[in-house]
Amino acid sequence: MEKNSKNVMAAVTLGMSLAASSVFGGVPKPEDADNFYKSEKVMVQEVTFLNQYKMNVTGNLMIPRNKAADVKYPAIIVGHPMGAVKEQSANLYATKMAERGFITLSVDLTFWGGSEGLPRNAVSPDLYAETFSAAADYLRSLPQVDKERVGVIGICGSGSFAISAAKIDPRLKAVATISMYDMGTANRSGLGNAVTLEQRKKIIAEAALQRDVEYAGGETKYTSGSVHEITENSHPIEVEFYGFYRTERGEFTPEGATPETTTHPTLTSNVKFMNFYPFEDMDVISPRPMLFIAGEKAHSREFSEQAYKKAAEPKELYLVPDAGHVDLYDRVNIIPFNKLEQFFTEALKK
Repeated sequence: MEKNSKNVMAAVTLGMSLAASSVFGGVPKPEDADNFYKSEKVMVQEVTFLNQYKMNVTGNLMIPRNKAADVKYPAIIVGHPMGAVKEQSANLYATKMAERGFITLSVDLTFWGGSEGLPRNAVSPDLYAETFSAAADYLRSLPQVDKERVGVIGICGSGSFAISAAKIDPRLKAVATISMYDMGTANRSGLGNAVTLEQRKKIIAEAALQRDVEYAGGETKYTSGSVHEITENSHPIEVEFYGFYRTERGEFTPEGATPETTTHPTLTSNVKFMNFYPFEDMDVISPRPMLFIAGEKAHSREFSEQAYKKAAEPKELYLVPDAGHVDLYDRVNIIPFNKLEQFFTEALKK
């Protein structure tokens, strides 16, 4: 159980595919993986705006090049996986949806990437959710955006943050989640409830004692995230995330970060997820529509299914055949962009 718990917690911010034509770091790369996709049909502008707490949030605003000057467009905010940055998966989704006629904004969560917040890699579920509301503030101020037609896509951990935001921000008119992780349950109980209460208490105690160390000037300690090497004994989920975060497929180190710290939240703040319950009171989102997209074979599928059960109508659970968790980060041939276009076109119609 101890080993299983360790593997689960190592995977908390993270997922896999073995269909490949090339290999990076010993892990096969799917032929259709295209995390760093660019499009000539889309104009990209780096933007910075303030959240409610006067902290700068950085994002990439993407506008279709064929946009009519006198038309207001629907907009979609895109949040990256937990531990990642907008350059990992979020930009891809934002670009693809901009190609389909939406103005999009991929954002770095507070404490990550180009967004402000100290210490770096800190966990704050409230401020993560605030990032989506701050993005709505910004988009609704733009003359080319129809401020009553703003939706959100949350990938992996950002799925739970987007739901948390939508519960208290009715300006977010539609929510779609991709390979969602409930970061609260994942940290409290692990996948499949593999983490016991005693193990949880041990993690909490370790984080509390580490606060004493860091208050006295000691070195910051990090936790979970993607492993930096794999062996024949590595858990399949560790291999899955390694194949994205630690290879050319999806590896990206933001300015001011190091490969050793990327994807890893601080230990002392990560326990704040223990108090995070994004799926409670989800009925307040209704009648705004929700779409939960997960891979049929994803280790994280349970979270999308749990959210679907707790959500009020209108709602839909959409399973991508044969897909794993990380497959939906960047595999452009199986990510259901047509489904997302259909969902947001209907949900954000005038």
